[in-house]
Amino acid sequence: MTAAALYDQVVGITREYLGPASERFITRLINAHFDKDPEDLKAKDIPKLSEWIKISLGLLTDDKAMVDECQKRILKLV
Repeated sequence: MTAAALYDQVVGITREYLGPASERFITRLINAHFDKDPEDLKAKDIPKLSEWIKISLGLLTDDKAMVDECQKRILKLV
């Protein structure tokens, strides 16, 4: 899977939880925590990215089940 396709799939999953803000949300996480552009995302980055998504979503909602579900779906990409 290409990096662009992987990024698009992560954004697609998070869009279900964050709506149109998901692309900006994921881009910022990748830039800040991986010091790379989204088009350089690798499958090996997904576990760590899923952790950052879990932490960040956890700050936005008290719905732990939703946060866990999102993380599990992202981890299934690899």
